[in-house]
Amino acid sequence: MTTTDKKLSKGQLAYEQERAKKAGKSLDDWMKHKARLAAETAQRTAPPVEKKKGFLSRLLDKAHKPI
Repeated sequence: MTTTDKKLSKGQLAYEQERAKKAGKSLDDWMKHKARLAAETAQRTAPPVEKKKGFLSRLLDKAHKPI
């Protein structure tokens, strides 16, 4: 991802350039780093996939339901 992929205003661009300079990176490297961190955070906060109930559990659930 380059800075042109995501449209930034002049103020946002200046802010990100300052952040990149403080981190000792180029603007493109900083934006890649920022995108990678956002993706990792989204992956960590994603809810875990629920496991399907086993055969016996489903059978017992059906057996306990009223007719």
